[in-house]
Amino acid sequence: MDARPVIVMTGATNGIGRLAALDLARRGARLGIVARSRPKADALRQEIERVAPGSPIDIFLADLSLLAEVRRAGEEVAAHYPRIDVLINNAGLHAFSQRVTSEGYAEMTAVNYLAPWVLTDTLRGRITASAPARIVTVASRASLRAGAVDPLKDLTDTADFTRRGSSPRYGLSKLMDIMFTQELGRQLQDTGVAVTCCCPGFNATGLGRELPLAGALERALTALNIGDPRHGADIIVKLATDPAFARGTGGYFAARTAKPLRCPEIGRDEAVQRSLWETTAELVR
Repeated sequence: MDARPVIVMTGATNGIGRLAALDLARRGARLGIVARSRPKADALRQEIERVAPGSPIDIFLADLSLLAEVRRAGEEVAAHYPRIDVLINNAGLHAFSQRVTSEGYAEMTAVNYLAPWVLTDTLRGRITASAPARIVTVASRASLRAGAVDPLKDLTDTADFTRRGSSPRYGLSKLMDIMFTQELGRQLQDTGVAVTCCCPGFNATGLGRELPLAGALERALTALNIGDPRHGADIIVKLATDPAFARGTGGYFAARTAKPLRCPEIGRDEAVQRSLWETTAELVR
């Protein structure tokens, strides 16, 4: 293993994650990419080779909607790297209809919240042993659309929803990411591990591939410079590399300005955050 910082990342084959991965490679990182698709991961490897020749990239395959695969991939990552400098939980989806995984979870809940929780939990020992280190999770101000927090109900809810009803469900999954970050930050206080999350802003690449005409709309917004995904990628890279974010823990930051944001009020109380953590731990372990 060379002296390059090791950065493990999900959601790196598309959108803001792809842009962040390219930037991190240019900055000299060794990337460990957890991805579902081998062809997409190989395409990313080739693109990184073009923009940052010689940059090492390791691929770990896993379907992030299945927690058993997430845990298995995390164990493979931990066995592969003697140290992990940064973990970036970036993968996410906005589903416009309910899909239930073979493990019995709502797919959006599994990918957006449970997968980062399980991957972080699996790598926690390796990351803390590597301190100074960082854990960065991509949340969203869509969290403001969540209506309430009831940990056990929310984590096990598989009821159908409409396209319109998908927004509060998506927002809730992102609210849980913020709550997870802040509780983990308290747990890792004084360990040398900086735990942060961010809102990547409105991004054309995050519109949801399931929407009719999403591709055409994305191209139109990109042409108008609306929803520039570079802003989302920039805040991820900043939290992963900037010395200014090496010590703080539990912070939630905005794209473009890196301005501190507050967790929405319904998920802000430490007792509620701890309850979510304990319920999640009991459920997935």
